[in-house]
Amino acid sequence: MKKQLLSSMLCVASVLPTLAFAQNNTAICYNCPPEWANWGVQIQAIAKDTGVVVPADNKNSGQALAQLVAEKASPVADFTYLGITFGMQADQADVLASYKPKGWDKIPKDLKDPNGKWVAVHSGTIGFMVNVDALNGAPIPKSWDDLLKPEYKGMVGYLDPSSAFVGYAAATAVNMAKGGTLKNFAPGINYFKKLSANKPIVPKQTAYPRVLSGEIPILIDYDFNAYRAKYKDKANVVFVIPKEGTIKVPYVMGLVKNAPHSENGKKVLDYVLSARGQKIWADSWLRPVDEKAISPAAKAQFLPDSEYKRAHTLNYKEMADIQKDFSQQYLREVK
Repeated sequence: MKKQLLSSMLCVASVLPTLAFAQNNTAICYNCPPEWANWGVQIQAIAKDTGVVVPADNKNSGQALAQLVAEKASPVADFTYLGITFGMQADQADVLASYKPKGWDKIPKDLKDPNGKWVAVHSGTIGFMVNVDALNGAPIPKSWDDLLKPEYKGMVGYLDPSSAFVGYAAATAVNMAKGGTLKNFAPGINYFKKLSANKPIVPKQTAYPRVLSGEIPILIDYDFNAYRAKYKDKANVVFVIPKEGTIKVPYVMGLVKNAPHSENGKKVLDYVLSARGQKIWADSWLRPVDEKAISPAAKAQFLPDSEYKRAHTLNYKEMADIQKDFSQQYLREVK
């Protein structure tokens, strides 16, 4: 019995250094889904090049912010990745620390918080990710109005705009395309009311695998996910920028205030803004904040610049300020 007890104690003792090493080299991320924005590859590169282990996390931006606020007195996460409006709201909620990563001075002023609370790492353009094989003979939709047609009933998906940033970005894009403004979301709300008659699919988290399987033939999503499906996963997927217009939006990262592994979080932020980290995203068809990281080969796989002329930037501060009001209006009138 004594021998068994001694053996067990030795086993535990041998594991403790490993656990301590893992704990000391961890950086907890809120909202780093491996199937989204090619975070899976980025996480692997971070571990290989810095030694920092980042566990995957499948929250969306709204869920991440809600948890950061709930844990404010005793933070669990070390850094977070959010749509820009949620990044601004996280700053207002005082859950982010000031940190200016390496290369800070090279980042445009409108893509970073002046106090270092958040910084843009890449952007994406809203459009239609279409699984052509799953259309059952229907034509590829070319406009926002096309999605309202009966032949697309049950085929269209968009992420919940009251929770996921990509959903809110999609709602903003259609609102602007239909004549709305950041102070008037009525055209967008009316559009979603009409779309509801076509029985759309509205998940809360990234639906990338559901598009590949054909469960969601048409997803209102970012260009980078469509290009990834086409060029990496070899699916018969196309990306469409609707003829009425759309928007492009940044995603940001920030260090969590009083993070348990803040030094590791800083290493991650430094890495994703380094030439290596930016190249990983550029090679994954995202628009890195450092556009010099986009290789000619990657650039050639995007739609022509003439198509992207229909994608516009916005006043993201205004977009953030009215987000909660929009979410309440959407839940009240559409959902």
